Amino acid sequence: MKILIHNIGLLAGILPPGKTRLMGQEMSRLETLPDAFLLIDDGRFSLYGAMRQDDGQWAKAMQDALWDPSTEVIDAKGGAVLPCWCDSHTHIVYAGSREGEFTDKIRGLSYEEIAARGGGILNSADLLHDTSEEQLYAQAKQRLDDMERSGTGCVEIKSGYGLNTADELKMLRVIKELKRTSKMKIMSTFLGAHAVGRAYAGRQADYVDLVVREMIPAVGREGLADFIDVFCDRGFFTPEETRRILEAGAEYGMRPKIHACELADSGGVKVGVEMGALSVDHLESMSADDIPLLKASQTMPTALPGTSFFLNMPYAPVRRMVDEGLGVAVASDSNPGSTPSGNMKFVVSLACIKQRLLPEEAINAATINGAAAMGLSADYGSITIGKVANCFLTRPIPSLAYIPYSYTEPLVERVIVRGR
Repeated sequence: MKILIHNIGLLAGILPPGKTRLMGQEMSRLETLPDAFLLIDDGRFSLYGAMRQDDGQWAKAMQDALWDPSTEVIDAKGGAVLPCWCDSHTHIVYAGSREGEFTDKIRGLSYEEIAARGGGILNSADLLHDTSEEQLYAQAKQRLDDMERSGTGCVEIKSGYGLNTADELKMLRVIKELKRTSKMKIMSTFLGAHAVGRAYAGRQADYVDLVVREMIPAVGREGLADFIDVFCDRGFFTPEETRRILEAGAEYGMRPKIHACELADSGGVKVGVEMGALSVDHLESMSADDIPLLKASQTMPTALPGTSFFLNMPYAPVRRMVDEGLGVAVASDSNPGSTPSGNMKFVVSLACIKQRLLPEEAINAATINGAAAMGLSADYGSITIGKVANCFLTRPIPSLAYIPYSYTEPLVERVIVRGR
């Protein structure tokens, strides 16, 4: 099947083959082409160019489309076309909601205080335990569909609200079913070390043993997880425990991704880099000493500005990271407790408004670098000949800066995922 998109006011996010991440000053460059067309063939980008009468490529593409009745022709009507958002950090498989804790936060309780009272992650674990796989799937599919409609085409989904073997497997099986039924590219992450389960209160070492000796082998036998994650932070898991869990996951082919330095300078970045993590995420409390560690690695620092917004926390220092030559990604962290939103357009706006990224930098952080944080940037995250055709069309806009500027305006008119 072919799709020809024409009358594109601005085609953006163009990268040459082989470019799989952007670093430092590169992030401020977002190649565009005005008055363009884009051809998709068999689910991949096959051709783009300027819509000029004297352009042979354009004339041939239109002629072929007219002669081939199976080609779908889409008039962009002067709107922009961008690569789909690549959301590399979410927790969208969960039961119910936690608006009661939202009220607690308004009254002044911190994330840590709510967790200490048995709320937070443990609250979600209790709800999930009493919810069937079918109900979990239906709730998560609705969230996933909402994300797709807003322009997301790749997403990573974590477990971590089970906190026992049976319920963690239940979550991962739901993610597996989402992979089967959704057009989106989905990566799955085992996050059994999200918190210590209620049955192991006061026995964290025993819970780590459970994760290593029972959960990870069970997940590995069923092939349910692409990645493994640990909440390495104050009040959660230590760097030593994190290393042990990641080493156990590596035996089953699960590559590390780490929650690091959200609540304190936890040492999570260091252990993540040493373990070859694809990404270290959050980083609100990271140390300046972590920047040279990241520069010497292939680990992608990933900021979650929606969390800082919702919890009134500091924001990760991405402006400093980029200025010092690092590439960064941004992701939604969509979850019931600290970021109940998977809208990546709003994440891009926050990255500009609160973290001082330029619009071009924020868009690159949410596309090509987000794909890199999932190990997917060879096939996703940019308009590149041969890549999987994930893109969205907007209504006509005056410039790319209008996307983060108009932070609540629903600009997306149409989404194409895997050429469909």
